Amino acid sequence: MDGIAAAGVHTVLADADGTAYRSLRQRPVTRAERYALGKSLRKRVPRKSLAEWTAPADRPDPVELVNVSHQGRVDRLIPIRVGRMVDSPYGFLRGTAVVMAEDVAHLPATGITPVVCGDSHFGNFGFYASPELDLVIDLNDFDEAHPGGWEWDLRRLAASIWVAGRHNGTSEDHCGNAVRSCVASYRLELRRLADLPLFTRSFVRLDVDRLAAETAGPLSEQVVRSAERARHRTGDRALPRFTHEVDGERKIVEEPPLITRLPPSEAELLAEALDDYLETLPSYWRRVLGGYTLVDVAHKVVGVGSVGLRAYVALLEGSSESDVVFLQLKQARRSVLARYVHGESAWHAHQGQRVVEYQQSLQTVSDPLLGWTTMDGRQYYVRQFRNMKGRIPLDAIDAAALADYAGVVGQLLAKGHARTSGASMIAGYMGSSDRVDKALCTFARRYADQTEADHAALVRAVDRGLLPVERGI
Repeated sequence: MDGIAAAGVHTVLADADGTAYRSLRQRPVTRAERYALGKSLRKRVPRKSLAEWTAPADRPDPVELVNVSHQGRVDRLIPIRVGRMVDSPYGFLRGTAVVMAEDVAHLPATGITPVVCGDSHFGNFGFYASPELDLVIDLNDFDEAHPGGWEWDLRRLAASIWVAGRHNGTSEDHCGNAVRSCVASYRLELRRLADLPLFTRSFVRLDVDRLAAETAGPLSEQVVRSAERARHRTGDRALPRFTHEVDGERKIVEEPPLITRLPPSEAELLAEALDDYLETLPSYWRRVLGGYTLVDVAHKVVGVGSVGLRAYVALLEGSSESDVVFLQLKQARRSVLARYVHGESAWHAHQGQRVVEYQQSLQTVSDPLLGWTTMDGRQYYVRQFRNMKGRIPLDAIDAAALADYAGVVGQLLAKGHARTSGASMIAGYMGSSDRVDKALCTFARRYADQTEADHAALVRAVDRGLLPVERGI
């Protein structure tokens, strides 16, 4: 449901997949009315209530939630997923959006529901190429994207900053500074964007060159280094590392258990799925990819939370051996937020389409080859695998840079939310004071403690042999 409708301003229409929109014949609600409505929500949800976190007595066992999330995954890969989560509390948080969704869904919330990332942790921001090949920075993971409470995203981001800071050996005071920097940047940027016409704010983006120019010290230096690495992450440069020649044909190099070959029957299904994927692209890009030939496919493990879900990489070759495109297919399942928004009923007919359309909603510019397909009854989204993707390594960020970068990602999250709905109401609710900043700082510290306790529970379960584990992969 649209964020405005959730707050009771007017009725919206909806497509079959649940996408909400307002009839053009309705009178727009003025910005002043939206601000006032947001401000009035403080009576029902005091801003200080955003600090709340105490694990309820009936809180589901986080280890059991992890086990449930393993259902339907590739069995042989589950030990790798567990190994990446037991590595650190930050690894645990990255892999357990399902646990935090269960926790935050029952916390105080305003009912304003833009499209949200659903997994907006500190590491889910990064570089990629725009369609014009400019390097931009934005949210870059949308597996859990869904209409939902803006507080869910901001809580997850704030908590992940504190957990990441502790992982880097940052002091508690500096972790608090970083969280406040993030929330303040979100609040100020949201207010700035809410004052712009919706059409104008739809074009706001952050290019990496501008980011480097507007930051200073260690963060600026790290942005420059990381951006240079990202600019070299292109398909043609990937050929020597990811492929080799076998009997005169180019093949993707195996790196078991992370990159493995497919049985011929599965490879054929994947080829058919890619043909179907072409039909989901705009006509121009469909014609462009029509000039390429599928050369090879392989299974490739990615991420933390995604490990065990089916993910593939496909190599396409154009008019020469160096004219290549790598595509990635990732299995898409129902967002962890969905059941808290509209119960167990289905809303999106195709989960790959959900990921693609909400990614395009939250990002200012997106990969032009985003699309979706179905293979063997499972739903996937498709994107480029090597289009200058990169990120700032969090373990290379010191305390000062942590606060600066936290401000950047807070700004980017605000931009994403402001592109959909409810920005003026969120701005009205947050106001101009730092009350929300302080409240979410308290929440972040409390939930960082909870994450460490949950991680310790997972480690105990592994030590007792209750979960399979393969470390260091």
